[in-house]
Formats: sequence, C-alpha cells, structure tokens
Amino acid sequence: MNIPAHFPEFWKDYELLDCGHFEKLERFGEWVLIRPEPQAIWSPRWSKEEWLKQAHGRFEQTSSSAGVWQPLKKSLPESWNIRYKSEQVDIRFRLALTGFKHVGIFPEQANNWEFIADAVKKLGPKPAVLNLFAYTGGASLAAKQAGADVVHLDSVKQVVSWSRQNMELSGLTDIRWLIEDARKFVQREVKRGRVYQGIMLDPPAYGLGPNGERWKLEEQLGEMMEDVYRLLDPEKHFLVINAYSLGLSSLILRNWLESHYPKGGFEAGELYLKGKSGANLPLGVFGRCLHGF
Repeated sequence: MNIPAHFPEFWKDYELLDCGHFEKLERFGEWVLIRPEPQAIWSPRWSKEEWLKQAHGRFEQTSSSAGVWQPLKKSLPESWNIRYKSEQVDIRFRLALTGFKHVGIFPEQANNWEFIADAVKKLGPKPAVLNLFAYTGGASLAAKQAGADVVHLDSVKQVVSWSRQNMELSGLTDIRWLIEDARKFVQREVKRGRVYQGIMLDPPAYGLGPNGERWKLEEQLGEMMEDVYRLLDPEKHFLVINAYSLGLSSLILRNWLESHYPKGGFEAGELYLKGKSGANLPLGVFGRCLHGF
C-alpha cells in the first residue's frame, strides 16, 4: 500500500536546516534554534561545529517535560513575528521561547492549512468550522481567511490568548474563542444537535483539560472521533485530523476513514519537513477528507 507523505512547500520564514542525535536545527525568521526532537534518531548531516556556528540559541532540558533556553551568540528575543504566505494563505504568527521547547508554531502543519483553505472555499459562503486542540491557531487562521465562521477551542487560556494575537497580526477578526475540554465540548455539541461543515483536530499524545480532565490519545481518540463524525454535515464537509505520537500509525487513521467513507475521497499519511542538509524529518500522521464533492 502506498502511504502518502506531504511536506509544506511555501515557507520562506521557516526552514529545517538539519536534524539528528535527537535534535533539530531550525530557522524561524532571522533566528536559528536547536531544539529536542525524539524522532531524529540518526546522525546529523552537518558537523557539531556547523550547528553551533549557525545557532543563536539552544533548548536545554532540565526534566522530561521542561527546560531552559541558552543563548549561543547574543541575547535571545522574548518574542518575534513570522509570516506564512502562499497563493491562497497569508497569515502571521507571534513566536516566543517557552519552557516546553515550543515556540508557538508547528511548521509542518502548513500542508494542512492549504487543504483547509481550499476546502472552505469549495464549501461556499461562511461554512461553520470547528478547530479542536487548536493551539496557537494556524488552522483557525487559514479557515477564517478563506471565509469560514470559526470556533477555536483549546484547554489552555494562555494559548487561546496567543491565538487571538495571531488573529490580530493576520488582520482577521471574529473568531469565536473557547477554553474548554475538547472531548466534553464535542459530547455536548452532539446532544445539542449542532452541525459543522468542517472540523480540524490535532490532539496531543497526553494532556489535561482546564479542570484536570485527563486525555490519552490511544485510549480516547476512537470514541472521540465517532462523536466528531456525528457533528459533520452529512451532505458536504471536510475533516482534518493530525496526530503526533510515536505509537500511532497512519494506517489507524486510514482504517477509520475507510469505515466512514467507503466511496473514498480521503487520504491518510505522514507529514514531514525537508531539511536543507538533505535529512527529512517525520512529524506526525494525518487523515483528511473532502466529502460531498
């Protein structure tokens, strides 16, 4: 079976330079950073000296889930902005150095943003779109800019505030913000009889809701996906699911999609980043469909 793999093609403000020895060397705008990467089990293509020559900062882990940023050349900025621009998507992000190695964006998701923008335009004026586990809102911004009426949900208040800043940077308005547990919200929406023309979700491997609700991807994803499917307009809709988990195969998502879309119109595969050094970095699996067209 041929499993598709896609990478984002239109980044100018982001670049994967090299990866290996459980780290990655990346450029975000003018800043080059070294971050941990558990998937990069191979040896880097470039020398340690080359990495240190280019990098402005490095994330040093102090525990299994946290760490500190060490400047390597000069003081690192508290925040800075970058832009993603293609023929159909033009959005901006504020980046910042967090204590959890993240900077506020998952660059490989740009491939999904293109799919989302195209799907929204096919659905017609102001389709209702729900973004679950929405993080800093790249998918929300792509959908809103394409003309959707967007509900953006995440369980972390600070992340939702960050998303709002990205909306304003992108010159957009009127996204609806929710700070809730995604699973409970979806269950309530099913009971209310709500219908969406598009749903995006990017669940973490592990997580906690705003009231301590526990989430474990492999145990709860299947049940949640059934509820998500009940929320989709039976005539026309799109669905995008992304998952970054070392234990999750794209064939799992493909099997689920085949059971609900026996006539096709979907794909499942891998997202990855192309490194300037020639090393390619896998960064999660995806499933997506455009139904009714």
